[in-house]
Amino acid sequence: MLTKRIIPCLDIKNGRTVKGINFVDLRDAGDPVELARAYVQQGADELVFLDIAATLETRGTLIDLVRRIAEVINIPFTVGGGVRTVEDARDLLTAGADKVAINSSAISSPDLITKMAAQFGSQCVVVAMDIRFMDDNWTVHSHGGTRPTKLEACDWAAEVERRGAGEILLTSMDHDGTKAGFALDITRKISQVATIPVIASGGAGTPQHFLDLLVTDAADAALAASIFHFNEVAIPDLKSMLRSHNVSVRI
Repeated sequence: MLTKRIIPCLDIKNGRTVKGINFVDLRDAGDPVELARAYVQQGADELVFLDIAATLETRGTLIDLVRRIAEVINIPFTVGGGVRTVEDARDLLTAGADKVAINSSAISSPDLITKMAAQFGSQCVVVAMDIRFMDDNWTVHSHGGTRPTKLEACDWAAEVERRGAGEILLTSMDHDGTKAGFALDITRKISQVATIPVIASGGAGTPQHFLDLLVTDAADAALAASIFHFNEVAIPDLKSMLRSHNVSVRI
Protein backbone atom coordinates (compact mmCIF):
# COMPACT_ATOMS: atom_id res chain seq x y z
CA MET A 1 0.00 0.00 0.00
CA LEU A 2 1.37 3.41 -0.98
CA THR A 3 1.90 5.86 1.85
CA LYS A 4 -0.59 8.73 1.80
CA ARG A 5 0.56 12.29 2.46
CA ILE A 6 -0.94 15.03 4.65
CA ILE A 7 -0.08 18.47 3.32
CA PRO A 8 -0.85 21.86 4.91
CA CYS A 9 -1.23 24.73 2.45
CA LEU A 10 -0.10 28.31 2.99
CA ASP A 11 -2.20 30.62 0.81
CA ILE A 12 -0.23 33.87 0.82
CA LYS A 13 -1.42 37.42 0.22
CA ASN A 14 0.57 40.52 1.17
CA GLY A 15 3.08 38.32 2.96
CA ARG A 16 0.53 36.76 5.31
CA THR A 17 -1.25 33.43 5.36
CA VAL A 18 -4.93 33.84 4.48
CA LYS A 19 -7.93 31.56 4.04
CA GLY A 20 -11.36 32.07 2.56
CA ILE A 21 -14.44 30.22 1.33
CA ASN A 22 -14.87 29.41 -2.37
CA PHE A 23 -11.75 31.53 -3.06
CA VAL A 24 -13.27 34.73 -1.54
CA ASP A 25 -13.85 36.35 1.88
CA LEU A 26 -10.23 35.95 2.94
CA ARG A 27 -9.19 36.22 6.57
CA ASP A 28 -5.78 36.34 8.17
CA ALA A 29 -4.40 32.99 9.39
CA GLY A 30 -0.99 33.97 10.70
CA ASP A 31 2.68 34.35 9.91
CA PRO A 32 3.71 31.87 7.19
CA VAL A 33 7.21 31.26 8.55
CA GLU A 34 5.93 30.40 12.02
CA LEU A 35 3.18 28.21 10.61
CA ALA A 36 5.68 26.37 8.42
CA ARG A 37 7.95 25.70 11.38
CA ALA A 38 5.00 24.42 13.43
CA TYR A 39 3.84 22.06 10.68
CA VAL A 40 7.24 20.42 10.49
CA GLN A 41 7.13 19.82 14.24
CA GLN A 42 3.61 18.36 13.96
CA GLY A 43 4.63 15.83 11.34
CA ALA A 44 3.34 17.29 8.07
CA ASP A 45 4.64 15.30 5.12
CA GLU A 46 5.02 18.24 2.76
CA LEU A 47 4.20 21.94 2.59
CA VAL A 48 2.57 23.92 -0.21
CA PHE A 49 3.00 27.70 -0.59
CA LEU A 50 0.65 29.46 -3.02
CA ASP A 51 1.05 33.18 -3.68
CA ILE A 52 -2.62 33.59 -4.56
CA ALA A 53 -2.39 37.23 -5.69
CA ALA A 54 0.72 37.00 -7.88
CA THR A 55 -1.01 36.15 -11.17
CA LEU A 56 -3.78 38.70 -10.74
CA GLU A 57 -1.20 41.35 -9.84
CA THR A 58 1.02 40.25 -12.76
CA ARG A 59 4.12 39.84 -10.62
CA GLY A 60 6.42 37.06 -9.54
CA THR A 61 6.22 35.00 -6.37
CA LEU A 62 7.52 36.43 -3.11
CA ILE A 63 11.03 34.99 -3.39
CA ASP A 64 12.33 36.34 -0.09
CA LEU A 65 9.43 34.78 1.83
CA VAL A 66 9.98 31.46 0.03
CA ARG A 67 13.63 31.57 1.08
CA ARG A 68 12.76 32.32 4.71
CA ILE A 69 10.31 29.42 4.86
CA ALA A 70 12.75 27.02 3.19
CA GLU A 71 15.29 27.81 5.90
CA VAL A 72 13.03 26.54 8.71
CA ILE A 73 11.65 23.34 7.15
CA ASN A 74 13.11 19.98 6.18
CA ILE A 75 10.16 18.49 4.29
CA PRO A 76 9.34 18.71 0.56
CA PHE A 77 8.25 22.24 -0.32
CA THR A 78 6.04 23.15 -3.31
CA VAL A 79 5.72 26.79 -4.34
CA GLY A 80 3.34 28.36 -6.85
CA GLY A 81 1.84 31.66 -7.91
CA GLY A 82 2.98 33.99 -10.66
CA VAL A 83 5.30 31.49 -12.35
CA ARG A 84 5.32 32.38 -16.04
CA THR A 85 8.69 31.16 -17.34
CA VAL A 86 11.33 28.49 -16.84
CA GLU A 87 13.48 31.22 -15.28
CA ASP A 88 10.76 31.97 -12.71
CA ALA A 89 10.73 28.30 -11.77
CA ARG A 90 14.52 28.21 -11.53
CA ASP A 91 14.45 31.20 -9.17
CA LEU A 92 12.04 29.40 -6.84
CA LEU A 93 14.05 26.18 -6.86
CA THR A 94 17.19 28.17 -6.13
CA ALA A 95 15.38 29.89 -3.23
CA GLY A 96 14.61 26.51 -1.65
CA ALA A 97 11.50 25.09 -3.31
CA ASP A 98 11.60 21.38 -4.15
CA LYS A 99 8.70 21.56 -6.59
CA VAL A 100 7.09 24.40 -8.55
CA ALA A 101 3.34 24.63 -9.14
CA ILE A 102 1.94 26.30 -12.24
CA ASN A 103 -1.68 26.95 -13.17
CA SER A 104 -2.64 29.94 -15.32
CA SER A 105 0.66 29.90 -17.22
CA ALA A 106 0.23 26.19 -17.96
CA ILE A 107 -3.21 26.90 -19.40
CA SER A 108 -2.05 29.81 -21.58
CA SER A 109 1.26 28.16 -22.55
CA PRO A 110 1.07 24.36 -22.14
CA ASP A 111 4.60 24.04 -23.54
CA LEU A 112 5.83 25.53 -20.26
CA ILE A 113 5.02 22.20 -18.59
CA THR A 114 7.24 20.35 -21.07
CA LYS A 115 10.04 22.90 -20.85
CA MET A 116 10.10 22.79 -17.05
CA ALA A 117 10.07 19.00 -17.03
CA ALA A 118 12.98 18.96 -19.48
CA GLN A 119 14.96 21.46 -17.40
CA PHE A 120 14.29 20.22 -13.88
CA GLY A 121 12.65 16.79 -14.19
CA SER A 122 8.97 15.91 -13.96
CA GLN A 123 9.30 15.39 -10.21
CA CYS A 124 9.70 19.18 -9.84
CA VAL A 125 6.62 20.10 -11.89
CA VAL A 126 3.20 20.33 -10.25
CA VAL A 127 0.20 21.49 -12.27
CA ALA A 128 -2.46 23.06 -10.09
CA MET A 129 -6.03 22.72 -11.33
CA ASP A 130 -8.77 24.97 -9.92
CA ILE A 131 -12.08 23.48 -11.03
CA ARG A 132 -15.77 24.33 -10.66
CA PHE A 133 -18.87 22.38 -11.71
CA MET A 134 -20.53 24.37 -14.52
CA ASP A 135 -22.99 23.33 -17.22
CA ASP A 136 -22.72 19.65 -16.29
CA ASN A 137 -18.92 19.69 -16.50
CA TRP A 138 -15.99 20.25 -14.17
CA THR A 139 -14.44 23.32 -15.77
CA VAL A 140 -10.83 24.42 -15.24
CA HIS A 141 -10.36 28.03 -14.09
CA SER A 142 -7.36 30.33 -14.28
CA HIS A 143 -6.18 33.51 -12.56
CA GLY A 144 -6.92 32.49 -9.02
CA GLY A 145 -10.22 30.91 -9.99
CA THR A 146 -11.60 34.11 -11.52
CA ARG A 147 -11.64 33.05 -15.18
CA PRO A 148 -13.38 29.94 -16.50
CA THR A 149 -11.67 28.28 -19.46
CA LYS A 150 -12.92 25.87 -22.11
CA LEU A 151 -10.91 23.04 -20.56
CA GLU A 152 -12.68 20.03 -19.02
CA ALA A 153 -10.93 18.74 -15.91
CA CYS A 154 -10.29 15.13 -16.95
CA ASP A 155 -9.09 16.14 -20.41
CA TRP A 156 -6.72 18.70 -18.94
CA ALA A 157 -5.39 16.21 -16.38
CA ALA A 158 -4.53 13.78 -19.15
CA GLU A 159 -2.83 16.51 -21.16
CA VAL A 160 -0.68 17.85 -18.33
CA GLU A 161 0.59 14.34 -17.63
CA ARG A 162 1.36 13.82 -21.31
CA ARG A 163 3.30 17.09 -21.34
CA GLY A 164 5.50 16.05 -18.43
CA ALA A 165 3.87 17.10 -15.17
CA GLY A 166 4.88 14.97 -12.21
CA GLU A 167 1.90 15.74 -9.98
CA ILE A 168 -1.55 17.34 -10.04
CA LEU A 169 -2.85 19.62 -7.29
CA LEU A 170 -6.63 19.44 -7.71
CA THR A 171 -8.79 22.04 -5.97
CA SER A 172 -12.58 22.01 -6.13
CA MET A 173 -13.60 25.66 -5.91
CA ASP A 174 -17.12 24.55 -4.99
CA HIS A 175 -15.78 22.76 -1.92
CA ASP A 176 -13.00 25.18 -0.96
CA GLY A 177 -13.35 26.40 2.63
CA THR A 178 -16.76 24.80 3.11
CA LYS A 179 -15.47 22.03 5.43
CA ALA A 180 -18.12 19.76 3.94
CA GLY A 181 -15.71 17.17 2.56
CA PHE A 182 -13.55 16.70 -0.52
CA ALA A 183 -14.98 16.42 -4.04
CA LEU A 184 -14.62 12.64 -4.06
CA ASP A 185 -16.19 11.77 -7.42
CA ILE A 186 -14.18 14.13 -9.62
CA THR A 187 -11.01 13.49 -7.61
CA ARG A 188 -11.42 9.76 -8.19
CA LYS A 189 -12.00 10.34 -11.91
CA ILE A 190 -8.88 12.48 -12.20
CA SER A 191 -6.86 9.80 -10.39
CA GLN A 192 -8.15 7.21 -12.86
CA VAL A 193 -7.32 9.36 -15.88
CA ALA A 194 -3.82 10.28 -14.70
CA THR A 195 -1.16 7.87 -13.51
CA ILE A 196 0.81 10.64 -11.75
CA PRO A 197 0.02 11.45 -8.10
CA VAL A 198 -3.03 13.59 -7.37
CA ILE A 199 -3.25 15.89 -4.34
CA ALA A 200 -6.87 16.61 -3.36
CA SER A 201 -7.68 20.08 -2.05
CA GLY A 202 -10.85 21.86 -1.02
CA GLY A 203 -13.44 20.87 1.57
CA ALA A 204 -11.54 19.25 4.44
CA GLY A 205 -13.37 19.87 7.68
CA THR A 206 -13.03 16.75 9.84
CA PRO A 207 -10.73 13.72 10.14
CA GLN A 208 -13.52 11.66 8.58
CA HIS A 209 -13.21 13.67 5.37
CA PHE A 210 -9.56 12.65 5.08
CA LEU A 211 -10.49 9.05 5.74
CA ASP A 212 -13.25 9.12 3.11
CA LEU A 213 -10.72 10.38 0.57
CA LEU A 214 -7.68 8.30 1.37
CA VAL A 215 -9.14 4.93 2.35
CA THR A 216 -10.67 4.64 -1.13
CA ASP A 217 -7.46 5.65 -2.95
CA ALA A 218 -9.30 8.57 -4.53
CA ALA A 219 -6.09 10.60 -4.16
CA ASP A 220 -2.46 10.13 -3.21
CA ALA A 221 -2.42 13.06 -0.78
CA ALA A 222 -4.80 15.37 1.05
CA LEU A 223 -4.20 19.09 1.33
CA ALA A 224 -5.92 21.41 3.80
CA ALA A 225 -5.49 24.86 5.22
CA SER A 226 -7.91 26.42 7.69
CA ILE A 227 -8.49 23.33 9.84
CA PHE A 228 -4.75 23.18 10.44
CA HIS A 229 -4.15 26.93 10.67
CA PHE A 230 -6.85 27.41 13.30
CA ASN A 231 -6.04 24.25 15.27
CA GLU A 232 -9.32 22.53 14.49
CA VAL A 233 -7.55 19.28 13.60
CA ALA A 234 -4.08 18.32 14.82
CA ILE A 235 -1.89 16.50 12.31
CA PRO A 236 -0.64 13.87 14.81
CA ASP A 237 -4.22 13.04 15.84
CA LEU A 238 -5.32 12.90 12.22
CA LYS A 239 -2.54 10.49 11.29
CA SER A 240 -3.26 8.31 14.30
CA MET A 241 -6.90 8.04 13.27
CA LEU A 242 -5.98 7.21 9.67
CA ARG A 243 -3.57 4.48 10.79
CA SER A 244 -6.29 2.98 12.98
CA HIS A 245 -8.32 2.54 9.78
CA ASN A 246 -5.43 0.92 7.92
CA VAL A 247 -4.47 3.98 5.88
CA SER A 248 -0.71 3.99 5.46
CA VAL A 249 0.72 7.33 6.59
CA ARG A 250 4.13 8.38 7.83
CA ILE A 251 4.55 8.69 11.58
